[in-house]
Parts: sequence; structure tokens; C-alpha cells
Amino acid sequence: MVEDPSEVWGEGDAYERYMGRWSRRVAEVFAARLAARGGLRWLDVGCGTGALTAVVAARCRPRVVLGLDRSPGFVRAARAGAPAPAGFAVADALALPVGDAAFDVVVSGLALNFLEPARATAEAVRVVRPGGVVASYVWDYPEGMAFLRRFWDAAAELDPAARALHEGRRFAQCRPDPLHALWTGAGLVDVIVNPIEVPTVFAGFADLWEPFLSGQGPAPGYVATLAPAARDRLRARLEALLPTGADGSVTLSARAWAVRGRRP
Repeated sequence: MVEDPSEVWGEGDAYERYMGRWSRRVAEVFAARLAARGGLRWLDVGCGTGALTAVVAARCRPRVVLGLDRSPGFVRAARAGAPAPAGFAVADALALPVGDAAFDVVVSGLALNFLEPARATAEAVRVVRPGGVVASYVWDYPEGMAFLRRFWDAAAELDPAARALHEGRRFAQCRPDPLHALWTGAGLVDVIVNPIEVPTVFAGFADLWEPFLSGQGPAPGYVATLAPAARDRLRARLEALLPTGADGSVTLSARAWAVRGRRP
């Protein structure tokens, strides 16, 4: 029986190779759609390596933008790469170290499913001002995250124990109806859920596979538990499931669902 590796996070460079290159593209679209005016106070909860915080700092003309994450490694990576006026601190999304109604906009990117969603959303509502916006986005693990779905399909085919770790099953709440219900259940109004889709083009199979060896995140964490022979079998099976172009490239897509609402 394999251990659940869902909490294997913390090393910034490894995350960037695995997921950061795609998450930054989603952050750009997400921030542009919010269309917030300048001079606002922003909070990014579960900021990771700072992709969304950096986009807000560069494009949204914030008065303040603070990124919080419970991983010191991620916060170090975020501090190294974000433009002014972004600031960062280590903090728990379920007990935010800020006062009530302290921010105009509270956002979160690709983190909600790794938290206790209802508690994290309630905390976001607590710290946003009346009339302020709470918005988040998560990968569509059940249907829209192609390279992860292919990975887990291959893993489950070879190892029955991997079925319980399949992110499409574990994160079934990362779909429009559950997200809408989560936001309205937290007391938010004018709730909207929209898709964000970006291409994920890998130069070759190695470009896709090597980040799975980093140990960062559920899928790489699972790979780290495998004996070398089992890892080789998984590698071969995954490669067989992927569409490969004449130049060796692998072209897939990734979809996220973005949800936003307003505190009355």
C-alpha cells in the first residue's frame, strides 16, 4: 500500500519545472478577467512560488499585494522573483494573520483543493471588505488536466493502489457546480464560474516526464515511492498513452475553473 503523497510540496524550483510554467499562464488570464481598478489592497492565499502575486503586482496597479503560503520554501522562491509592491509571508490559509475586512480583493490560485475548502473560503470572506471580491481558480483535475489525467490513468492501470491517489477522483470538487456552491455557501453573491484553458506543449517526452521525478506534488510524490523497475514500467506506459508529433513534441491542454463572488 502506497502512502498518500498529497502534501509533498515545498521546493520552489522543482514546482516551477513541474507546474509553474503552466500556472503562470492561467494567472495572467485570471487577473485580466477580474478587471479590478488600481490602488486596491490584494491578498493572495496559498501563493506558492508567487505566480499570481507577481501578475497582480505587475498588471493590476495594487496599493498593496501580500502573498501568504504555509511553505517556507515556496515563500523564499516567491520573494526572489516578484516585482514591487509584492510582499510575502509564511502563514496558514485556515487562520490568516490579518484583520477583518482588511483587503479589497482576496484571491487564490491552484491551492483551494489542497486546503479545507469551506474553512479557507470562510477565512477569505472574513478578511475581505464588504463589497470586495473573493476569487480563486483550480485545475479541472477530473476532466481538463490532460497530462495529469494520462499519468494517473497509466499509474492506476499498473498499480491498483494508485487509484485512490488519482487526482481526478480525489479532487472531484474542482468543477463548476461544487465551486459555485462553495462560494454561495460562504455568503458570497454575484457568483460566476468560468473556464480558463491553456496549451501545455512539451518539447519531448523527457520534458514531460522529468518533472515527475522531483517529488513535488501528488503525482511526483507517488513516483518517489516506486521501486526503479516499477518506475520504468510507469514511464513506458505513460509514453505509450501520449500523442507525439513528428518532431517528438507532446501537445496537450490544461483547463482551470475560476470562481469569483462579492461579499455583500
